[in-house]
Amino acid sequence: MREIVLDTETTGFKANHGDRLVEICCIELINHVVSGESFHRYINPERDMPDGAFQVHGLSSEFLSDKPVFVEVAEEIRAYLGDDKLIIHNASFDIGFLNAEFKKIGGKELPMEQAIDTLALARRKFPGAPASLDALCRRFEIDNSHRTLHGARLDAELLAEVYLELIGGRQPGLVLSTAAIKAFETDEKQARIVREARPHAPSDDEKVAHTAFVNKINDPIWER
Repeated sequence: MREIVLDTETTGFKANHGDRLVEICCIELINHVVSGESFHRYINPERDMPDGAFQVHGLSSEFLSDKPVFVEVAEEIRAYLGDDKLIIHNASFDIGFLNAEFKKIGGKELPMEQAIDTLALARRKFPGAPASLDALCRRFEIDNSHRTLHGARLDAELLAEVYLELIGGRQPGLVLSTAAIKAFETDEKQARIVREARPHAPSDDEKVAHTAFVNKINDPIWER
């Protein structure tokens, strides 16, 4: 099962009022395990960077000026995402920005049903409790001390850990240690001891006991 943990950074909060995508990171999970595969791009928004947004993620207009514009990476993004489930914190925000960008170039938009919203998951699991990414990192004791600025890659990495905890967490007892795996592999290589099959036919005493037991049954089904 393939899932994609996704996060974006933008120039602001309003995708339909001139704000643009400036960074996207996708981290691949296979059967709820980080596979090591990822997709990360900075994107030239073709506009200025508001100071408020710069204070959040630290991406300046100068830094982004030589990065590809969205139309140049759109195909890569769609190919990487495919039809797999997208794990997103506050999915309507990121999907909204991606779809605004796809719409600008006449591309196919992403269906909201493709996303699993970890913000909604957290609010259902812990009603009334803070559900920001930082709050969930604290709840699950995930180290986010290096998160001084928002960044799509770092936030996606943290979200992958948070998501696994939200759906049940890693259970160490179900994971084989390296030593256990090596021991198993060693045992597999050893010669198997062949033993003769044990007899399963009933003894005469068992047959007599069975007949006596059956005779005590009133109106057995097999005689109807």
